[in-house]
Amino acid sequence: MEPGHLPVLAEEVVTMLAPAPGSLQIDATLGGGGHTERILGATDPDGRLLGLDADGAAIARVDRLLRPRFGDRLVLRQSNFRALGRVAPEAGFGAVDGCLFDLGLSSFQLGDAERGFGIRTGGPLDMRFDATRGVPAAELVASLDAAELTALFRRYGEEPHAPRIARAIVAERAVSPIRTAEELAGLVERVAPRTPPGRRRIHPATRIFQALRIAVNEELDALEDGLTAALDLLRPGGRLVVLSYHSLEDRIVKRFFQAERRGCVCPPEVPVCVCGRSPRLRLVTRRSVTPSPTEIAANPRARSARLRAAERLAA
Repeated sequence: MEPGHLPVLAEEVVTMLAPAPGSLQIDATLGGGGHTERILGATDPDGRLLGLDADGAAIARVDRLLRPRFGDRLVLRQSNFRALGRVAPEAGFGAVDGCLFDLGLSSFQLGDAERGFGIRTGGPLDMRFDATRGVPAAELVASLDAAELTALFRRYGEEPHAPRIARAIVAERAVSPIRTAEELAGLVERVAPRTPPGRRRIHPATRIFQALRIAVNEELDALEDGLTAALDLLRPGGRLVVLSYHSLEDRIVKRFFQAERRGCVCPPEVPVCVCGRSPRLRLVTRRSVTPSPTEIAANPRARSARLRAAERLAA
């Protein structure tokens, strides 16, 4: 792949996904294509992969890099993974052997000075994966009142200083619009309390940027839809592998896996199951898998990654 792109937990993803020659696989979050490249390599000579990404630039980049090697074995669609249940069958992937979700931003998105994803990269405060849909983050920053901003930062960023930051944004925009990532990051850095000595320092705007990005792209709702669609597409024995990067995502994945492992949704006080639901997943990872210190040293962006995997049962 291109310099600067390091897929997270690459070997672990392939091990958990267990792609075999001739199998059908889905990479629901194409990104930089690092995982896609390894999965296709493991399915030589005749395995096929459907790669999805809401970002058209990611589709074009991976097509340019991997098409010469893999040809028609690589099928690409620009789409959010929440539409997986419709897009996959239309592309010839109505029943598959594996599906991967890598929920993190790619290095290319973080480094794109025109999108505003990166705190230090800057650029217009947009944050949309698909620039043709939805509203940019700048519009939320400009239109929501202090209470609404506080709720957004708490819900999607788990930001402990949400009220203070929200009030500062409202006061600042009354004087001058907040249009760029640099302006927002600088404002948060000025008003947020400093990190206590001895604690790992992250930029004080990190949770604010996370919250805005999740809201703009409706990421948590999309994740629940995507996981449900992926499970419906998996053949018995097929694997579902998810890489998440913050607690909100990981919580959704963990609860989804646990619910599909149990099957029954009857209340605890009901002595005998009456819902008739059977378990649909077997956990491959009892606990989440995290990167090694060596990988984190080589790729600091991997430090918050958590991998969970499960296998489709015959139910």
